[in-house]
Amino acid sequence: MTIAEVRELVQYVTNAHGETTGVLVPLNVWEELLKSLQACADELEQIDEAEPNEQILADLKDSLRHVKAGQTFPISELWDEIDV
Repeated sequence: MTIAEVRELVQYVTNAHGETTGVLVPLNVWEELLKSLQACADELEQIDEAEPNEQILADLKDSLRHVKAGQTFPISELWDEIDV
C-alpha cells in the first residue's frame, strides 16, 4: 500500500475552525502500517549490524556533501516512492 493509498483511506478530523486536528485510521490500514514498520525496523537492524561503522560514516559524510552542494529534493518525493 502506498502513502497515497493510505491518505485516501484515512479520515481527517477538524475542529470548529476547520483546522485539521487528527486522523482516523481504519483498523486494517493501521495493522498493515504496523507490520510494514516492523518489517522495515527488522531489515534496518540486520543491515546496521552487518555494515561497518566506517561505511556508515562515509555515507553520512557523502550525504552532507550533497546537502552543502544543494543537491537535495523534497521529502515528498521520498514518501511517494515508499510502499507501505
